[in-house]
Parts: sequence; structure tokens; C-alpha cells
Amino acid sequence: MQRVSARALRFATRREASKFLSGSLAVQASRLSRPMGVLSFQSRRNFSAGANPATTSPIEVTIEPMKKDDFNQLNNDMTPRQIVDYLNKHIVGQQDAKRAIAIAMRNRWRRMKLESPLKDEVMPKNILMIGPTGVGKTEIARRLAKLAGAPFIKVEATKYTEVGFHGKDVDTIIKDLVDIAVVLQRNKMKEQLKQEVAIAVENRILDILAGDVAQSSTKESFRALLREGALEDRTIEIDLPVNPGNRNPQDNRGFQFGDFVLKMDNTMGNKTQTKKMKISECRPILEDLEADRMMNSETIERDAIKNTEENGIVFIDEIDKIIDSYSYGADASAEGVQRDLLPLIEGCSISTKYGNVKTDHILFVCSGAFHSAKPSDLLAELQGRLPIRVELKPLTKEDLFLILTVPESNLIKQQIALLGTENVQLVFPEEAVRDIANIAFEMNTTIENIGARRLHTVLEKIVDEISYTADDHASQEFKITKEYVQERVKEIMVKSDLTRYVL
Repeated sequence: MQRVSARALRFATRREASKFLSGSLAVQASRLSRPMGVLSFQSRRNFSAGANPATTSPIEVTIEPMKKDDFNQLNNDMTPRQIVDYLNKHIVGQQDAKRAIAIAMRNRWRRMKLESPLKDEVMPKNILMIGPTGVGKTEIARRLAKLAGAPFIKVEATKYTEVGFHGKDVDTIIKDLVDIAVVLQRNKMKEQLKQEVAIAVENRILDILAGDVAQSSTKESFRALLREGALEDRTIEIDLPVNPGNRNPQDNRGFQFGDFVLKMDNTMGNKTQTKKMKISECRPILEDLEADRMMNSETIERDAIKNTEENGIVFIDEIDKIIDSYSYGADASAEGVQRDLLPLIEGCSISTKYGNVKTDHILFVCSGAFHSAKPSDLLAELQGRLPIRVELKPLTKEDLFLILTVPESNLIKQQIALLGTENVQLVFPEEAVRDIANIAFEMNTTIENIGARRLHTVLEKIVDEISYTADDHASQEFKITKEYVQERVKEIMVKSDLTRYVL
């Protein structure tokens, strides 16, 4: 692309600026000014055109974008039935756990409708989910994070130690939760200021391109070219802070020395440096700087603390791993952690760098497989703070088959879509899919029951060969038959039989 001096363009009109720019830039502007075609993914693609419909029932894939209305439904105003319906799109079975989560989420909305002092007396009913590995406990937490629209954090109970010992204490759970709430509140306010920020960034770029003393007609000419996208590859010089203060909120542990240095920089004025960047590259940086300038940090932090106290959700996984049934004394990473969790779940005040946070109305959801321990092995006080118990059932053959076919982003769809990028039409007849589910169930029975995670092992073994030689099957249909499935998994099935006799 031809370089154009800023002096030559400074006093040009829109017609003169268009002529002065190189031919490739003009072509680019004309292309970008045209209305772009809409990509439609709503057509149903049947990859089993060559299959026999009388004997096989191939799996069909529908690739559709998520509608905007679907995003708007993910909020705290959903009824319990709507929450369960949403979870059913991604998780098979476990209706009891889904109902408990849905009711707990709805009760938070109901509590907000009450008047004080009754509102302050209604406490959340914390949940304990019990079930073997791979049945959906962690998946429920992952989907709950998207569903909540509120500060949410998932932690492993084994990462913490008793207060006074080396390691993280449980208070950092709430500190990390507040950090997440600050990010959520900042993004929410940034979305509200999106239009004002875009105008401010555009004016700042125009001042760099045309100069501060340029005529209004010249700026309007550049504004039109800028909005058309014709100047995205232009290189400009901008002044950026040396240390914009972008930090990872997950790494913060209270008020540290870095926070003190950052505040001193803000008080004495941040140093800046001049950088040469393309307009397309510097626009996101300028948007962040303008948004930070328009937002009030104190308001964000105050609203974030309130949002955490009223709507925060903490999911503690692997809580059964902090039970030491064979120890004769207190363990700093087991019973000591349980004792530290007692005031946190019951309700206390945690000091963070943004202020004190009360945990009285934060919802705690704990889960564990409880293979080598029982829920009754938990401290009695901790059991009392988790009043709702939900048992998740082991997966059957039919459950494994539904996991492969029912969820919106099931494993079969993922494999078909992945190989579809190389123009390979992968076909899974229903009998082959059922055989995959049966093999996974048998391996869970004979080796170790790892639930739905076994499907990853079996399916990857089946598509290993076609994934490796996908370029040899371009523009072809590859059918995964029942016989092909048996041939591919024969080796691991023999190994599974032998493992039962190893001492």
C-alpha cells in the first residue's frame, strides 16, 4: 500500500483525498462500502446420502447460530422450568440436581422482591451434590456460570489449606469472587458507554490523521473513509501509557505492593510513550483507555461488592477429598479446611482490597464423588450448612447414547464438524452410535467407572485413523459402521479384560 504523508492529506477534500490515496486503498474502500452478504447456516446438512435408509439411521447435523434472544434469556428472571429446560439442552438426565439448582436460583430472585427486615432473614439453601465422577456435576457448574449472569466462581477444595499453614486459605475464594464481580460490572458499564466511547475514539483518530487545526470538511472526508474501513491499514502515531495497569484479577490476593505502586503512578501521572500502530490495531486499545476515563472506579467497586453479596455463587468441587478418614489428628489440608469453611458458608465478613464483603447471602454449591468417604464423614457443622442433598445417578447405556446425540454440541456433532472443515463427510448410523455407548458402558463396568468421560476415549480411538488421513478422503463420504467400531476398539477391549487380573 502506498504511503501518504499527513501534510498532503491534511487540507484535502474528500474527493481529493480519495484520488490521492492509492488505487488499492480506493478498491478496498469501495469493497467495504458494499453491503456484505449474509452467511446462512440454517440449511440442514445430511452427511449420509450414500447410506441405506432401510437399515441405518444416520445422525444429522444442523449448524445454526445462537439467536440473540437466547442470550437475553440467561438471567436471574428465569423460572425453574426455564432453567431446567436450558440445562436439558446440554446435560442428560440428573433431573433432581437440575431441579435443586433451578429452585435455588429462583429463590434468589424471590428474595429480592421481599421487603426488609424479612428480606435480610431469608438465607440461601446451600446444596451438596453427591455422585460418581463423570455424571454431570462439573458440567452443571459450567452451565450454571453462563446461566447465572452474576458473580460465579468454581474452585477445587483441595487447593486450600488451613489458616496459618503454607498455601491459600479459603478467604481467597471470596476475594477472587469480588474480582470477578468487578470485571463483570466494568464490562456492563463499558457496554452502556459503548456509543460514547466509539465517538471519542473516532474523534481521537481523526485528530491524529487530519490534525487539530484541520477544517471541518477535511475531517468529515476522513470520517467517511474511516467509517467505510478504507483507513484500517494506515499507520499512525499514538501516545499510550507505559503501564496501563491491566492485571489479571485471578492473580490478586488482597492489597499488595503492586497496587500501591499503581496508585502512586495514578497520583503522580502515568508516563506515556509514542508507538506506531495500524488503526485496526490501536482502536481496541483506545477504546479501553476511553472507557476507563469515562468510568468511575469507586462506583464500579461499590456495585460489584453489592452484587457479590446479593447474587454471588460459589461452586466448591471435590469436597470429599478434604475428608481424611484414616488420620488420627487434624490435617491442615483436610479437616482444617472444613473448619475454615464453616464461618464462610454460615456468613461472615471478608476483608478485600475493595472493602468488606458479607457472605450471608452467597449461595454455596458443593459436590463430590464420595468414593472413599461418606457425606456423614464431613464435620457435623458443615453438614448442617449444606441442608439440600442431591444424589446424581450413575449413567446407563441409554444415558450414554443420549449424551452422544441429544445435547446441542454433542460429541458426534463435534467430530462431524471437525472433519467437515477438510471436506470429509463423516456418517454415524444409529446402530454404530449405540455400539459406541455400549462399549463405553462395558469399559466403565470392567475397568473403572469414569462416566461420560469414557465416551471421549472410545470415540477418539474410533476416529483416530480417519483424522490422521483426512486429506486422503477429501470430498468423500466416510461411514462409521458397527463393524468398523468393533475393529477399532478391539485392542483396548482386550487390554481392559487383562487389567482385571493384574495384581
